[in-house]
Amino acid sequence: MMVLSPGSSVSDVSYPEFPAISLVQRLRRATRDLHTRAERTGIVATILDGTATRTGYALYLRNLLPAYQAMEHALEQHRDTPGIGALAWPALYRAPGIIADLADLAGPNGPESLPLLPAAERYAARIAWAGSGDGGLLLAHAYTRYLGDLSGGPILARRLGQIFGPDFRATAFMAFPAIGDVGVFANAFRASLNHAFDRVANPEDVVREALIAFALNIGLSCEVADMQCGSGEPCAAALPAPAGRP
Repeated sequence: MMVLSPGSSVSDVSYPEFPAISLVQRLRRATRDLHTRAERTGIVATILDGTATRTGYALYLRNLLPAYQAMEHALEQHRDTPGIGALAWPALYRAPGIIADLADLAGPNGPESLPLLPAAERYAARIAWAGSGDGGLLLAHAYTRYLGDLSGGPILARRLGQIFGPDFRATAFMAFPAIGDVGVFANAFRASLNHAFDRVANPEDVVREALIAFALNIGLSCEVADMQCGSGEPCAAALPAPAGRP
């Protein structure tokens, strides 16, 4: 225990310095349980356990597409915004790859030939709302989707190859042809997230938004799985849509 000597003041005492927790570290800790749940439920779980179907995967991509389109539009709108603008890296954008995969899976009119589910509309609306104003809440959605894509994309690609065979070509969503070393890029992207976080007026809002982003992801995954299996029963792990704002 630190003891003050007679005549000393609090200002005379030196305290050990503790490193500040970065945004990525805070988000990883806050969303750890939801991240695990996301991998174990819905259409994502069927991919990882080897029971996914081509139709189910196509439906999943079709319903992820609006979320990525909303995020990538918002990032482009904020390209000149200090901090958040550093995340506008077209090499990372997933919408073009999803469109290419849907053309392979469902024909040239892929997106239009598959249903858009309510969970997808909620997710895209939330991202569009997060991109309004200074765009700071986009950090939560960029963390949730893009870092997940960089780290988990190769795993999903391998599982899809095991399920559908070596001739399965609809993997553009999980490929990063314009990025040389994905690991190095991911580290640079984490650094950009942390730098942008320093400019956020209300950091806790970003943490809360990440929890909402994971909830929306899980809800979308489960809704796709429910429609694919035709059970008529809601996914047991589906979370309610966030109340209040979109």
